[in-house]
Amino acid sequence: MDPATIFQPFLALMLLTILVWTYMYIRRIHFIRVNRVTNRDLQNPEGLARIAPMGVVTPSNNLKNLFELPVIFYALLLFVYATGRVDGTYLAAAWVFVAFRTLHSLVHCSFNYVPLRFLLYLLASLALWFMVIRAALAAF
Repeated sequence: MDPATIFQPFLALMLLTILVWTYMYIRRIHFIRVNRVTNRDLQNPEGLARIAPMGVVTPSNNLKNLFELPVIFYALLLFVYATGRVDGTYLAAAWVFVAFRTLHSLVHCSFNYVPLRFLLYLLASLALWFMVIRAALAAF
């Protein structure tokens, strides 16, 4: 296996982040224009979150989520690649993480059913923690 294949899920998660970012701004700009939101409305510390419906706010919350655990994911994949430990198990677990984070984002940015969203988050997290523990055991 080519070790560089580990960057496919790495880049896929980055593409997901771009999609969520784009969706967030489409929703925000539409809301601001339709509702004639003023600069003064946006200067409040709570800003748009204070006046916008959840459908406008949740993509922003999801984007924030994509800069939490995924940071560990990116660092871990770089570590696995740099130490020559890339194998099918890491690649499969990385795709599991990306798949469940993608589903999590879809739920979060649409109908936002929290029990389902949490389950998807949990499954993605378990894949990540599996990879972290596996890498740590190999490194120590």
